[in-house]
Amino acid sequence: MKFEKIIPILKGIILHLPGVKTVLKKSTGGTNNSRYCYSVWLRHLAMLAGNNSSEIPSTVAELGPGDSPGTGLAALLSGCKKYHGLDVVRYWDTKRNLQIFDELTALFKGRAPIPDSAEFPSVRPEPGTFAFPSRILTDALLSESLSDDRLEAIRREICHPADPGNKFIFCQIPWFESDTLDSKSVDFIFSQAVLGCVDDLENTYLAMSRWLKPGGYMSHTIDFKSHGITKSWNGYWTFNDLEWALAKGGRPFLMNRFPYSQHIALHQKFGFKILAMASVRLENHLPTHKLFKRYKPLNTEELTTGGIYVLSRKEP
Repeated sequence: MKFEKIIPILKGIILHLPGVKTVLKKSTGGTNNSRYCYSVWLRHLAMLAGNNSSEIPSTVAELGPGDSPGTGLAALLSGCKKYHGLDVVRYWDTKRNLQIFDELTALFKGRAPIPDSAEFPSVRPEPGTFAFPSRILTDALLSESLSDDRLEAIRREICHPADPGNKFIFCQIPWFESDTLDSKSVDFIFSQAVLGCVDDLENTYLAMSRWLKPGGYMSHTIDFKSHGITKSWNGYWTFNDLEWALAKGGRPFLMNRFPYSQHIALHQKFGFKILAMASVRLENHLPTHKLFKRYKPLNTEELTTGGIYVLSRKEP
């Protein structure tokens, strides 16, 4: 076994310990910050609006809300009528969710600009402008979406996010099945650095194709970096399957090791037309002979794509 694999594997073995597993479930990082949630949602909304969709989506679904359903709450505050939050582990608590909701409400009422790359340098996508999207979120729309009665109703549902009788919020944790949501019931699906960690990627795309209405949209930021698990950002492609399973340890999820081209292929397979895509390029330091046999056919573009943003539409 190569030396650079030993440390990730040893750490993974340690993470199998029961006490460590409990610690791992406490946080993902990111959506415990209201400004981050505000920035992420408005970036996805701005990209949607910039591609010939001037209407606020009615029903939205998010994969992997993480530390809070804050991005979904931002969607509701901007006029969406229903939010579905789907995750594999519950990280949030009601007290924090209410605090984030109140902070988000203040940001929308103040028409705060989108927090930009100076505040969140690694967040994608990057819209054409970081000004508050007043063309989309008009005063008339916000007057309705931020009304006192509506805010209070949403606050009540935040305390019971899995109640099937909710009007605004429904969260299911864990979710694994394509029938989690009704067929053709969702207008907009989004995720932020989640699809790079989904193990059953093909069935996830299948599920999204079933949930989405014909003509509905998807907006995904997909990260392929190893986040320090390996020395190089794409070093996971040198591990065989057993080595990677050991390195994963007690984590409920980790990079699925699919290159960006697999996501493009699944878009095509399940009838999603790509409307916009942007890539983050990173230098590759992995010689072909070091790659695990499954990854030896990867081309230069695949080996240097550290992330993508993709906006697509479900074809009728």
